Amino acid sequence: MSELIYKDEAFQIIGICMEVHRFLGGGFLEIVYKDALEYEFRKRGFYYEREKQFDIKYKEIVLPHKYYADFTIFNKIILEVKAVDGIPDEYIKQTINYLAVSNYKLGLIVNFGRDKLLYKRVVL
Repeated sequence: MSELIYKDEAFQIIGICMEVHRFLGGGFLEIVYKDALEYEFRKRGFYYEREKQFDIKYKEIVLPHKYYADFTIFNKIILEVKAVDGIPDEYIKQTINYLAVSNYKLGLIVNFGRDKLLYKRVVL
């Protein structure tokens, strides 16, 4: 069995998400959870960027529309924040595309929309 990529970093990020969920519970809009996560990342001294922009290349051009990651953390992990009922396949496929565009290897989808925090690791 192979080692999980960025295991320690992902563990820390998910732990922060659990803390935010424990405090706020489910049911707020995504923006509320993003604000709380940003507070926690800043407080812990994590290197992160919120709404980091990535170009989307198509053949020999860069498309006019960009991709904005909810968060990039440690310059190697994408964190996508959701506040919906579950984590459907479309979010997983979307995160795979985001990883390809960013050249990152790990994406975390975290869903605050339920009474219990849901998360999914997506590896490219």
